[in-house]
Amino acid sequence: MVPRLIHLNGPTGVGKSTIAARYVTDHPATLDLDADEIVRLVGGWQDDFPGTVALVRPLALAMARTHLSSGHDVVMPQLVTDRGQRARFANTAAQAGADYAEFVLLAPPETTIGRFRRRGHHLDPAVEALGGAGAIRRIHDRLAAYLTPDSTVIDTVGHDPEQTYEALIAALSGR
Repeated sequence: MVPRLIHLNGPTGVGKSTIAARYVTDHPATLDLDADEIVRLVGGWQDDFPGTVALVRPLALAMARTHLSSGHDVVMPQLVTDRGQRARFANTAAQAGADYAEFVLLAPPETTIGRFRRRGHHLDPAVEALGGAGAIRRIHDRLAAYLTPDSTVIDTVGHDPEQTYEALIAALSGR
């Protein structure tokens, strides 16, 4: 079976990391490559979050390529609103002889803002420094412009994490 880079895209607070963690529970040897976890390993990330993300993303993609090359899947929860960045993810998979599958988890801005406010993630202060709810609304706007008719969107409205996970599994099986 060909390994897959499963890219979980979506706004801050939508549940990407939760779904990625759930996925690896059911899929042994799959790497949950949450770049947000790598960000906090870089000194000074709190002072320059966007700059640190730019430093970390190539590292994360190199890790993904290595793991995919070993014949195992990678699930990567990572917000991307630039098609050039998306192409880098797809190219990383191709270089490793793997497939690339992007799924955009979405909910209305007020829903993701509410989830963000309740979650208690280590990156939340950095998001607040970037504008908090306003930053999340801007992310939604950028995602709306990023999506194409070919985008695979998973609507998370009214779904708990298990229901969203089940929707992801159904979407993966349809590929």
